[in-house]
Amino acid sequence: MKRFAILIFSFFNILIFNACKEDIDESNLYTFTGETIEDYLANRSEQFSSFNYILQRIGYDKILSAYGTYTCFAPTNDAVQAYIDSLYDDTTNKNLVHNGMTARSLEGLTDSLCNDIALFHLLNTKVMGVNMGNGMTIKTLLGRDINTSIDSISGQVVVSRTAFITSMDNELENGVLHELNHVITRSNLLVAGEMESHPDQFNIFALALKATALADSLTELQKPSLNIVVENKEKYWVPEKCEMGYTIFAETDDVFRANGINNVEQMAEYAAQQYAKCAENGSGWYDYARNNNIQISTGTDYENPWNVLNMFVRYHIVAYKVPWDKLVYDYNQVSKVTLCEYYETMLPYTLIKLTRNSGKRILNRWIQNNTLTDRVAELGTNAMHAVMFEGVELVGQNSQVAAANGYIHPIKSLLVYNEDVPHGALNERMRFDDTSLLGEMMSNSIRGMTYAEMKVRASEASTPRVRFPSNYFNNIEVYNGEDTQMRYLAKDEGNYSNYQGDEFLCVGAYDFALRLPPVPDGTYELRMGYTAENARGMLQFYIGRSSDQTSMQALDIPLDMRVIPVENADGTPDTKTGWCQWSNTDDRGVASDANMHSLGYMRGPLYYTIGVNGTTNARSHHKDLRRIIVKQQFEQGEYWLRFKNVLDNKDAQFHLDYIELCPENVYNSTIFVEDMY
Repeated sequence: MKRFAILIFSFFNILIFNACKEDIDESNLYTFTGETIEDYLANRSEQFSSFNYILQRIGYDKILSAYGTYTCFAPTNDAVQAYIDSLYDDTTNKNLVHNGMTARSLEGLTDSLCNDIALFHLLNTKVMGVNMGNGMTIKTLLGRDINTSIDSISGQVVVSRTAFITSMDNELENGVLHELNHVITRSNLLVAGEMESHPDQFNIFALALKATALADSLTELQKPSLNIVVENKEKYWVPEKCEMGYTIFAETDDVFRANGINNVEQMAEYAAQQYAKCAENGSGWYDYARNNNIQISTGTDYENPWNVLNMFVRYHIVAYKVPWDKLVYDYNQVSKVTLCEYYETMLPYTLIKLTRNSGKRILNRWIQNNTLTDRVAELGTNAMHAVMFEGVELVGQNSQVAAANGYIHPIKSLLVYNEDVPHGALNERMRFDDTSLLGEMMSNSIRGMTYAEMKVRASEASTPRVRFPSNYFNNIEVYNGEDTQMRYLAKDEGNYSNYQGDEFLCVGAYDFALRLPPVPDGTYELRMGYTAENARGMLQFYIGRSSDQTSMQALDIPLDMRVIPVENADGTPDTKTGWCQWSNTDDRGVASDANMHSLGYMRGPLYYTIGVNGTTNARSHHKDLRRIIVKQQFEQGEYWLRFKNVLDNKDAQFHLDYIELCPENVYNSTIFVEDMY
């Protein structure tokens, strides 16, 4: 009878909650002896009867009493009533009086509101307070993110800026519960509307978004359709939707006023000072605009994409969602390096450099001779690394504003694409993790996903991983559909020798192209980081100014990723790659580095280790290699790199760990040398 009851209950849930099936982990199905999450709420009705009523309205009381591993953020009765009052008294939505509520009570909530409130407070993984205190972005069962941080005054963990955890880490039979003093609020406004709803902070920037008509274009929420993955024998998680969004780095009104800008017209005047001459022949620094003879407008035609105000605003916007805690990734790097990421903005083919420095997040910080050194196997003396521009600092984690389709990060000073950016901040070896080139990885909280998070979504897989539909990424063009199987491995699946831990793989008769990050005009070495393995394949590189295959030219000879350098006991270099254990050489590997370079290879960098807190760095790992793909002139603009499997082996792997674009004045400096990091 007990088994029969479980079967009937399971069948009931499949019928009613089928829409949430992929979000439920059934691996912990058992008979409980202690309190479940539902028991905890029901046994404390004087505190949580209101939230439990909301759960009951959508049937989630049954789910939280039976199976799974969950995190529940439970607001008190007073918190729920305060939220009901705020919804009922809200007059901003003229088309939906009282937000659709029929009364100022629990019973007045619509089923839709109950669903949104409940699922926004539930996670399908167990998240403890010690992790949230470091700042986390967590996807809820509603499919929307919540953000955690430490309140600077009370020291308590706060969720999405308003809800304080008053009782933490109540471990229960089917998860953990955190008590809240406030309902976690969520915005249903798009980024432009959310910015407009903060008139005391972003009024001037919001008006500029309207004047340029950019407010009307920042509306994407989700890709309209994804291709079907037909073959998935490994039972990996295949995302059924692809969220889209935006990140805005925005000056506050206080910052604008401190610089004499009090309205849109004065912002346009400032923008004219910065951009009016950026495309001039000879002196212009915006190479793309200059090379294409684009006429920069200083008039009032603000909707013109080449109007100075429009350009000013677009350089503040990234076309995917990045919360504070994921702006700069931190996993397996060595302690002495400074962490940074590069983001492409909506000002065509321009980058922002974002540095993490002493807990701060800083835009376009310029360090003289960055990625060069005057020492061997060290970063170089302070004298050669003077700070030329301190950069534009973000206000802080507790100041980020979340919208339905993105984030707004307030900044402390004016941000512009002036000549110091291409000639200074970006004039260095730039390393891009593969996932940083794929905005969808960030908008959908896949980049940096843990093994446990993947297990929830791919519970039937022996090794949980992600398998992507062929049209999931805007910056990848797949030429042969299902024959290119794109996969993603969690950063902590194993102690792999990968930059930032995670791994992007392709398996099969792959043939696809990756859009390269745009760089200022110059001669660069284009390099690819990977780990050599017997299961890898052999590929041919092609490069072109578009993803059209007919526009691409083959580069060099094919790369055989199965070639693993031989670790010769006598220390002599491997004959194919030139690799030898650098730490055993008299010159710390300088001569063998030059030998490897002449063969088209480089060692892995000193920047990161094998696994988190590892003792072996990538430079010392014989499988960790960089391939020099091409050395050529790049113009600021569109470039695509094609990877084609040349083996008759549909199980061959392709591994892309990171891309490097290194300017000639770094790899061929006459004063210093490129550092080993």
